[in-house]
Amino acid sequence: MTNRPFRRPAMLTSEAAEAIPGDPDPADRNELAHTTATAIVRGGRAGEAVADPRADAAMVRRLIELVDTEGLDLLAQLWASSPADTLPGALWRLYVLREWTRRDPRTIAERYHLGAHRAEVAGVVAGVASPPGPDQIQELADAVLHGVFRGDLDAALDRAGAFLRVLAAGSAMDADWIELSDDARARELTRRAGSLMETAEDLEQAAALWRAGKLD
Repeated sequence: MTNRPFRRPAMLTSEAAEAIPGDPDPADRNELAHTTATAIVRGGRAGEAVADPRADAAMVRRLIELVDTEGLDLLAQLWASSPADTLPGALWRLYVLREWTRRDPRTIAERYHLGAHRAEVAGVVAGVASPPGPDQIQELADAVLHGVFRGDLDAALDRAGAFLRVLAAGSAMDADWIELSDDARARELTRRAGSLMETAEDLEQAAALWRAGKLD
């Protein structure tokens, strides 16, 4: 884990906001990624003191309105290239999980059901009701990404990570069962299970950084 000093977000100026739909240079893009991620998270934590007094409630409202009118995809484009141990990187992973649960809820429900028997502890931490489904994780991700989540961000990231651990276990079990009949498919499922575990670890690391005040 890399220890980096806390990075105060800059205020999103009108000029910077206008640049979001375009293709800013890498430095500006990185600054926008961090600024928008911080403002989105702060939107649900409006009662807390802010690190930068210039970043006021008006800026947060502007960003939330941007998500509502233009769609979350716009901001996600900024976060996609951010490292896993940053706030925009964590939000990007939540965004991808949210989109997956929307696209393929049946597969996710089936693999969660399989994985919950192998990873019972992780299943409890994930907080998904039985019979399992993607709804609770969708709601959690929606709340965080739309700036209305008022709980502890580290708990949200930990729950998403635990959910992915269960899915990884289910994917691995599925791969074991079909290995004799479809070796290529089994290898692909095993690879995906590994990717899910990596993302789970990324989210859990982000949760730990947030608790330490180092997720920026």
